[in-house]
Amino acid sequence: MDNISDFMISNHHACDDLFASAEESVGNGDWAKGNSDFSAFLAAMKHHFTMEEEVLFPAFDNKTGMDNGPTFVMRSEHKQMNKVFDDMLQALAAKDNDGYLGLSETLLMLMQQHNMKEEQMLYRMMDQQLAAETPALLKQIGA
Repeated sequence: MDNISDFMISNHHACDDLFASAEESVGNGDWAKGNSDFSAFLAAMKHHFTMEEEVLFPAFDNKTGMDNGPTFVMRSEHKQMNKVFDDMLQALAAKDNDGYLGLSETLLMLMQQHNMKEEQMLYRMMDQQLAAETPALLKQIGA
């Protein structure tokens, strides 16, 4: 992949697929598979957040000088999602189907809104602002 947008959007899709698998497993009452699927989803999301918060966001902030710009909002939304992840883990542990699926709906809305902002605005801004640094940044995040 040649740019940040393509790589990160592809990563969003991979996370979305894992999320859907976990939701399907829990919806079918398969708690063992639901736990496994959610663990895979959670690991993928944590990795995604790490790529952004430790590499891409700081590079963008340093290049643009925006401390309270779009990456501030994205970090705040990551915190919201992390809270929902914790609640979902509790629902899984309690085998609370309705609780998990309700939280899953909340998370889906949060992720859709968040991803849209990143995909339609922030990643494109990164592609422009970080064009010279993109190969090194992609290597750093494992693209």
